[in-house]
Amino acid sequence: MRARLYRALFAVIGWGALGLQYALLLQNNPGVGAGVLTLNFFSFFTILTNLLAALALTGPALAPDGALGRWSRSEGVRAAVAMYIVVVGVVYHLLLAQTWNPQGWQKVADTLLHTVMPLAFVGDWLLFTAKGRLRWIDAIKWLTFPLVYGGWTLAHGAMTGWWPYWFINVDELGLARAAASFAGLLIFFLLLGLVVVAIDRAFGRRDRRLASA
Repeated sequence: MRARLYRALFAVIGWGALGLQYALLLQNNPGVGAGVLTLNFFSFFTILTNLLAALALTGPALAPDGALGRWSRSEGVRAAVAMYIVVVGVVYHLLLAQTWNPQGWQKVADTLLHTVMPLAFVGDWLLFTAKGRLRWIDAIKWLTFPLVYGGWTLAHGAMTGWWPYWFINVDELGLARAAASFAGLLIFFLLLGLVVVAIDRAFGRRDRRLASA
């Protein structure tokens, strides 16, 4: 029950933060069509990852035995989403936060998406997700999502000239520098994934010792 309440609370916060950010995007860009803005909205890694986190919290909270609940209860899914959303928080605070100064509701949305939800989902993974079933190869499999995202970003940016983040802006940095930035991020994803697997395996060994004691 405690896990279900925790997940329900942060599912509401996660969906609210996404809705608020989308509303602010529409409000702050009145001269741009809603279709273009919606496509751009779902072209941010932050948004896609927070969407995954909100879904992974909603499934076990509302319908644990349904398709979404079964998918989101998977230890591999929860660990992967935890890793992705840690990247969201770290990259934002190290590379993006100093480039602008959000105010009012934008600051609220910013804090929820880049600080509150990463901490909340990592807390969920640490406290409520079974441990000891991950394999080292999982850290490599989890690179599929950022790789697909990188391919989409390159194609979308080449067609529209719009780039979601300055450090992968091919028009300004050039393809070589942007590719180097993305390669560095992939290495970070991989290293963090290995850390997640190591934590999972350590907790799994602890739990097995406690169960046999």
